[in-house]
Amino acid sequence: MAEEKKEKKPKIPKIPRQPMPEQDPHERARNFNEVTCGFTGELSDNEALRCIQCKKPLCIDGCPVSINIPAFIKKVAEGDILGAAKVIKESNLLPAICGRVCPQEDQCEMLCVVGKKDKPVAIGRLERYVADYEAVHGKFEMPEMSPKTGKKVAIVGSGPAGLACAGDLIKWGHTVTIFEALHKAGGVLVYGIPEFRLPKAIVERELDYLKKIGVEFRLDHVIGRIRTVDELMQKDGYNVVFLANGAGLPQFMNIPGENLNGVYSANEFLTRSNLMKAYKFPEYDTPIKRFKNVAVIGGGNTAMDAVRTALRLGADNAYIIYRRSMAEMPARKEEIEHAGHEGVKFIMLTAPVRVIGNEKGWVTGLECIKMQLGEPDDSGRRRPVPIKESEFVVNLDAIIVAIGTNANPLVAQTTPGLDLNKWGYIVVDDEKTCRTSKKGIFAGGDIVTGAATVILAMGAGRSAAKYIDEYLKTL
Repeated sequence: MAEEKKEKKPKIPKIPRQPMPEQDPHERARNFNEVTCGFTGELSDNEALRCIQCKKPLCIDGCPVSINIPAFIKKVAEGDILGAAKVIKESNLLPAICGRVCPQEDQCEMLCVVGKKDKPVAIGRLERYVADYEAVHGKFEMPEMSPKTGKKVAIVGSGPAGLACAGDLIKWGHTVTIFEALHKAGGVLVYGIPEFRLPKAIVERELDYLKKIGVEFRLDHVIGRIRTVDELMQKDGYNVVFLANGAGLPQFMNIPGENLNGVYSANEFLTRSNLMKAYKFPEYDTPIKRFKNVAVIGGGNTAMDAVRTALRLGADNAYIIYRRSMAEMPARKEEIEHAGHEGVKFIMLTAPVRVIGNEKGWVTGLECIKMQLGEPDDSGRRRPVPIKESEFVVNLDAIIVAIGTNANPLVAQTTPGLDLNKWGYIVVDDEKTCRTSKKGIFAGGDIVTGAATVILAMGAGRSAAKYIDEYLKTL
C-alpha cells in the first residue's frame, strides 16, 4: 500500500519592510513641516510581526544605550503600545528623538538577523511610533526613584550626552542641575537639526519629562564666563561636574575670500534658522538673508541639513560640493536621497579653491577644482587628489561651510589641570568611565570623541552616569 502523502502546511506570506509615509518632495522642499509622517497603526503592526524574536538578539549589541529591542517590538505586535514605551524608557528617555535622527541602519538594524536574508526590521521607525503614540494616549508616570542621596551633580550642556546622564542620575537619588549656555535647552537637538527632520515640539516634550522627574535646567548660563567648573564645586557645592558641552566650534576651509559677506558656517546658518526660527521672520525677530544660489561645502548630515534648509528658504539652486564621490559621503543614505528628491544638486569630486566676490564685499561665485580618488587615507576612504588645470567657477551668492567642528575652548581654558589632546578635546582615562584628569570632573560625548551621533552621545552620557554614581558612593 502506497504511503500517504503528508499534507503540506501553507506558507505564511512574507511581510515586506513597511514603507514610511512622507510628504511629496515638491511640496516639502518649500515648507518646514516634518518630511516623514510616521507609521500608522497598521504599518507598525505589520512591521513588528517581521521581528523573529531571536534567541541571541544582536540588535541590542548595536544599540549604544542597550534598549531591549525584541521586548518592545513584541509588545507592539501584541498591541500593547504603552507597554512598549515603558520597555524603551528603561534605557532611553528620548525615544521620539532617537526614532527620528539616529542612524539605525549603521547600528541596531545593521545587526538585525532578519536583515541577513531580507531588509532588516525597521527598529527606529517602530521606536518613533511607540513614542508618538505614548505622547497622545499615555499619561505621565513617575519612574521608580531611589531615596535622595544628598549628592549634587552639575552637568554642563543640555545636549544628548547631558540629558541621558541626567535622566539616570536623578532616578538614582542625586540632585541634578543642567547648565545651558543658550536660551533653550536641547543642545544640537534644537540648534543643529532642522524642524523638518526633528520638530522642536518633540524635543520640548522629551525635556518636559526630565523636568517632571526632577532635573533642574538653568538656561543662559555660560560656564567659563559666569561660573568656572572649579567654582561650581568649590563655591556652589557640587560633588561632581559632568562636561557634556559638545563640539560646536566650526571649522573653515582657509581659502582666499572666505571672509566675504555671504559665507556662513553651518553652525551659524542652522542656529539662526532652527533655534531662533529665522525662517518665520518677522514673526520671530532673528532675520536670515534669502539667497538664490547656495552651495554647501561638505558631505555629512550637517551639510544635508544646511542645503535642505537653504532650499526651503527659497533658493533656486542649492548645491552640495563634496571632494569625494557619492559612495564616500558620510551622511545617512536616507538624508542624501531626501535631498536629491527635493531638488538638491550634487557636485561631486570637487574641492573649493577660492571664494569670488564683488566690489561691495559680497560673494558672487566659488572657484573649484576637480578631484580624483587616490589611495585610502587614515579614515579608510580614498584620498581626493586634485586634477591639474581642471578649475571652474560656480556662480553663487552664498556659501555654507559644513566640513566639521572642533571643541569650543572656553571650558578648557578656564579649568586648570584639565588634560586635553592635540585637537583640544578633553582626555578621559576610558570612554566608559569618562573620568578626566581632575578629581570629581567627568566628560563625555562630542567634547571627548569629536562630533558623532545623537545616540552615541547618549550612550556616553549613560555610561558616565554609572561611574559618577559609583564615585559619589565613595564620598
